[in-house]
Amino acid sequence: MIRRFEDARILMYSHDTFGLGHLRRCRAIAHALVEDYSGLQILIISGATIAGAFDYRARVDFVKIPSVIKLRNGEYTSLDRHIELHETLKMRQSIIRSTAETFKPDIFIVDKEPMGLRGEVEETLTYLKTHGTRLVLGLREVMDAPHLLEVEWKRRDTMRKIEQFYDSVWVYGPPDFYDPLVDLEVPTAVRERMNFVGFLQRSVPHDGLPGHKPEGDYILVTTGGGGDGADLIHDVIHAYQQDPELTHNAFVVLGPYMPAKQRNKLIRKGSRIPFIKMIEFDNRMEELIAGATGVVSMGGYNTYCEILSFDKPALIVPRLQPREEQLIRAQRASELGLVEMLLPHEAEDPLRFAAALKALPKRAPPSHGANGLRLEGLVHISEIVGDWLDHRSKEHLSVVKKTS
Repeated sequence: MIRRFEDARILMYSHDTFGLGHLRRCRAIAHALVEDYSGLQILIISGATIAGAFDYRARVDFVKIPSVIKLRNGEYTSLDRHIELHETLKMRQSIIRSTAETFKPDIFIVDKEPMGLRGEVEETLTYLKTHGTRLVLGLREVMDAPHLLEVEWKRRDTMRKIEQFYDSVWVYGPPDFYDPLVDLEVPTAVRERMNFVGFLQRSVPHDGLPGHKPEGDYILVTTGGGGDGADLIHDVIHAYQQDPELTHNAFVVLGPYMPAKQRNKLIRKGSRIPFIKMIEFDNRMEELIAGATGVVSMGGYNTYCEILSFDKPALIVPRLQPREEQLIRAQRASELGLVEMLLPHEAEDPLRFAAALKALPKRAPPSHGANGLRLEGLVHISEIVGDWLDHRSKEHLSVVKKTS
């Protein structure tokens, strides 16, 4: 039975400087929560340039803040090159704060970046904490290599600030898959607030829209946002060029953030191969993955959850820089027998890559591997939020009775 909470509000923050992962994760959580609780309103603050390209369920909306893009060297720049970065960050910080003040959330969920991009949510966290909002930090099950994360967080005094501000830390994975804070000095108070909720299950939208996935069998090749996916697509094309026995139909989603020069070059090359069809972007990736005989990807968090959710044979070619997140996830999933992994230099060998692509549809799906397929994240989050909102309602009733 769907429970109702009158005027309950959740604000979510997704900094979105590179790729689509943060926004898609927030959107999945938001949709699950409004499906379980009528009366709940959710607002997502997002820096994604294409936040408006996705569909949102009733009672889920987004506020777009000026976009900042992360370059491959790890530096940031304003999307609008005519505006200085510090001016863009100042605007973002102001919009985030004023949105929180106006929306008055019961719960504030921050995705991945504890203090936001360049500390832009710290002021808002301070404000909301004094107004009784429950503050939640949501972390991927893999953040980065411990030595890299430690340096980054020590420089920003992040761990102390997590302890200072956050009431709860949700880890979007099971505890026996990976610990995002492994090998870091974690205060006892932070450890006690950590809750490994599990991977976030995905489903095909049941909205009555006509299907648009390709007809017949196909391997899906996806690079996520695509900003750093050109090498993977090039290697797929090269494998088809070098092995005439590779005749699986490949449906390639380049990603909306792939630079135009790289995208146009790959489209020209791919058009010469009859088995390859390319598109730039699709806002219903769940449907494409559900219909595929196998998935080739770089192994970002959302794609990995979709591979598990739809139980698809998968070949992962992880990015190695500037973060090692995808490498760590792919190695762990490969150890558990859930996916096959090729390192980038191995995928550059066209015949080796072609052999892996030919074998992919016949590979056992993740459900045949070791445990690690648990997809309980959305259910657990819903239970936690329901308990909190129940408690809020009881407190409100108690105050009303005392004043009446």
